[in-house]
Amino acid sequence: MHSYWFFIGSFPIRSYSTIFALAFLLGLGITLYLAKIRGNPGDADHWWGLAPWLLIGGIVGARFWQVFFFDWGYYSAHPGQIVQVWNGGLSIQGGIAGALAAAIWYLRRHRLSFLHFADIATPGILLGQSIGRDADFMNGSAFGAPTHKGFGEVYPPGTLAYETYGNQPLWPAVTWEGMVDVALFALLFVVLQRKKGWPLGFPFAYYLVTYNVCRFFLEMLRGDSPRGVFGWDAAQWTALVSVAIGLALAIWVFLREERKTPLGVQDKGTGNE
Repeated sequence: MHSYWFFIGSFPIRSYSTIFALAFLLGLGITLYLAKIRGNPGDADHWWGLAPWLLIGGIVGARFWQVFFFDWGYYSAHPGQIVQVWNGGLSIQGGIAGALAAAIWYLRRHRLSFLHFADIATPGILLGQSIGRDADFMNGSAFGAPTHKGFGEVYPPGTLAYETYGNQPLWPAVTWEGMVDVALFALLFVVLQRKKGWPLGFPFAYYLVTYNVCRFFLEMLRGDSPRGVFGWDAAQWTALVSVAIGLALAIWVFLREERKTPLGVQDKGTGNE
């Protein structure tokens, strides 16, 4: 666990920042690959145009969620640290919300299908999230609560986890979340092998529901977030809203598919719009 790789003079090269950049680049890489093999002509070019906006929107949304929803008590007392994103403190859920806002703006300008692009992006999102959790682990942030048992992750001095709980073993909530992301990433490719195909929007709905259900329960093991009503933290409330949106989207795309394909008539289309 190393917060810094090395220093160039007095300038630190932080593990959090570099792994975060790697997560974005690898997520973009698999998205570009899928755009070429499963997308429409010209999709890859639009992804290159969209990528900078997704990065900016994701960082702004991730920081906004972290500051105002997750840890306002701390940042209200230390307002100078709000812009210091290189120190850590980026919410995955806020990053997705910010990136979605940027994507909607871009895709509407170019009159492109949001669901088509969201479906192609879904595997890359899951892979990027998993790598992003490695950044949290290396930074010693986003840690679990004490297990009060003889097992768990023990964080070293100098990390926020150690400052909060000392050398107590903590639940590996974030490590497990990274593993869940990889499992959901692999399962999605298995699900997509269905011969008949899936309605447009299904992969994105799959992500919203499965990831956020897992996130809701893993948050019960976290020890770094203030809790409110029902003992739930902001991530759990965000997860509930996301699951509701995902379920509504899934119902809508299947109902729309039924209206497009009369009973007994097999749809021979490509699945894209």
